Parts: sequence; structure tokens; C-alpha cells
Amino acid sequence: MTASVLDGKALSRTIREEVKQETARLQELGIQPGLAVVLVGEDPASQVYVNSKHKACLELGFYSEVHRLPNDTTQEQLLGLVDQLNQQGTIHGILVQLPLPKHIDEKAVIDAISVEKDVDGFHPISVGNMVIGDESLLPCTPAGMMEMLKRNRIPIEGKHAVVIGRSNIVGKPISLLLQRENATVTMCHSRTNNMRELTRMADILVVAIGKAHFVDRSFIKPGAVVIDVGMNRLENGKLVGDVNFDDVVEECSWITPVPGGVGPMTITMLMVNTLKAAKRVHQIQ
Repeated sequence: MTASVLDGKALSRTIREEVKQETARLQELGIQPGLAVVLVGEDPASQVYVNSKHKACLELGFYSEVHRLPNDTTQEQLLGLVDQLNQQGTIHGILVQLPLPKHIDEKAVIDAISVEKDVDGFHPISVGNMVIGDESLLPCTPAGMMEMLKRNRIPIEGKHAVVIGRSNIVGKPISLLLQRENATVTMCHSRTNNMRELTRMADILVVAIGKAHFVDRSFIKPGAVVIDVGMNRLENGKLVGDVNFDDVVEECSWITPVPGGVGPMTITMLMVNTLKAAKRVHQIQ
């Protein structure tokens, strides 16, 4: 058995085309979805991410603002900008690029973003609504993973899902979203003693720990669906996931590649969230 590849690039193109068409419909009503991205400092990876988000906005017909602030920006100054964007009618989504410089409290900044404009899905109210199953803007990477499963008609209900990693950005939210679709979820982490025993029971295995090639075929139940969230660069410059793709590809039924799997879906779901936020504020179905 050789796994089918969950092609994030192809699905991302499909969803973006849907967003582009819906944006054109809104523009006919005089509404243009707007996203503001705030970058503090000059982290090279963050610069790349911010540029990609701005480019995606322009391609889809969104209004886009990018605020590039120096590394010595104070927390008070950043919170002032967030407040300004909260009040700005042309902006429906606000994203403050993480990580922030060490002298700024990330939680204070996230909490300051209006929940209606929280397109990252990190605000405590957004998280709380996700936990209890109420409508909310979902964290982009987990939301993209769920789209990959659903649009490829991969069964979730009644399946045993195992998540390796308990981060607030990926591990915790994907476990909640899988439960919402009636999967039985086990979470593993750095203190889990019998990890291989647990993962070998997984119909769906999500790996999000940031360790290159951590998962090999000894972790895999034959026929499992494997979703690799890892993005690790080897010494030779090659980008690889947390899963050893070549070692497990013949053990599982579906697998995400790295690159080209989960990654492309993250920015796409940010665009989806911005579109949703614009439609909500204007009360459009």
C-alpha cells in the first residue's frame, strides 16, 4: 500500500478561487474585506510570512495594510495601533505576527484585538467558543487540516485520532476540532511514556512537535491517515516534516507532504477567516 498525498497546494488554490469569487460578490455590494498585518522587528521568517499574506490579499481582491514597526516599539505603542485598527471600518481582520520581541507581552496584545477581528483565532473568547462548540473564527492551521480531511472525504466520526503535541496554536485546537466531528482523541506530548503504543492505535495521526523525522513507520497503524504539521530545515537546507515521509508512505492511506501539505492551507484559511469576519460585520450570509 502506498499512501495518497493530501495536496495542500491544490486544495489551497481551489479554496482561494472560492474566496475570490465571494469577494467579487461582496464588492458588488460595496464591501471589500480588509486585513491588517502588524510586524514588529525584522525577523526574516516573519518578513516572509507577512509578505505572503499581503500578496494573498491583493490576489483575492482584499484591502490590505501592513504595519512594519521597529524592534524597539513599546508595548504601549503596539497596543495603541491595535486599538486604532479595532476602530477602523475598512479593517475586518487583524493579525499581529508572532513571535514578538521579548519586551512585549504577547498575551496582552492578543487579548487587545477585537474578537470580531481575531482572524488568527487566538483571542480567549474565540478559544472559549471553539471549546464549547459555538461559532467562532478558528485558528488557521487546524482549520486548514480539517478542510483537508473533509474535502478529501476522509471519515472522522467514530475514528481514533492521536495528536502528538499540545501547543495552543495547533495541538490543542486540532484535538477539539476533531472531537467536534465525533472522533475519539488522544493527546501525546513530551511526557507521554507509551507514545508508540498509542499512535499505533490511531486511525488519524497528527504530528506537530517541531522535531525533524521524529515519526517513523514504527509509530504508524497500517492504513492510518497521517497529517504532518512540522516544518524543519536540515543542515543541508532541505525542508522536512516531523514525519519521515519516505519511511511511512507505504504504511498509511493518506499523508501530507512537507512542503506542500498543511503549510499552504494556513494563509488560505486566514483569508477565509477575513472574508467571514467581513460578512459578519455587514450581516451577509
